[in-house]
Amino acid sequence: MRAKLNCAKEAVKLVEDGMVLGIGSGSTVELFLKELGKRIKAEELEIYGVPSSYQSHLLAVEVGIRVVDLFQYPELDLCIDGADQIDSSLNCVKGGGGALTREKIVASASNKFVVIADESKLVDVLSMPIPLEILPFAYGFVAKEIEKIGGICNLRTGKGKVGPVISDNGNFIADCDFGEVRDPKELESKLRGIPGVVENGLFCGMVDRVIVGTDDGVRFLEKL
Repeated sequence: MRAKLNCAKEAVKLVEDGMVLGIGSGSTVELFLKELGKRIKAEELEIYGVPSSYQSHLLAVEVGIRVVDLFQYPELDLCIDGADQIDSSLNCVKGGGGALTREKIVASASNKFVVIADESKLVDVLSMPIPLEILPFAYGFVAKEIEKIGGICNLRTGKGKVGPVISDNGNFIADCDFGEVRDPKELESKLRGIPGVVENGLFCGMVDRVIVGTDDGVRFLEKL
């Protein structure tokens, strides 16, 4: 928890009065929003935000961020989000919370994309199952196509409900195991080419900076 809090506090320093933020999802982003809320209150800042999930939306409102959308602000100043895995080239796997589609949209709409994560998320090679958001109608076909490119597609099921996990967009979330992903960009391209796949959890070439939290402080990884 200390490592996550350290990188969240460092990320808050990047926020300036009047900024429009892309807001990711997850436990580290939750800490970021709570710390940002302290600055908003103490310094009377006016911050606008486009959240990527209902979880982030509710917390953003609670901490004093003015929630807006991409109709009003199609270009965002800065996106802050977490990641499930990060390799040495700053390619990420995201989507553990099921918000990968909206997360990728707000990251793409932002002038700068900063990932905050504790050091346990750093890996030499991406290896966790890749989350996909899939149209329910297409699931059987998509699962078969995933097998053709060497993956195993597992429909994510709910822990607090019976049946599949449904995204904020009303679609299925699946986790596709490809083992070690040696060429993330190639795999991302293949996944994008499957009809019925709304989005995939590989974020390649998008991240400008990673703020890595440790128990003693933070360190930075920069886009080359």
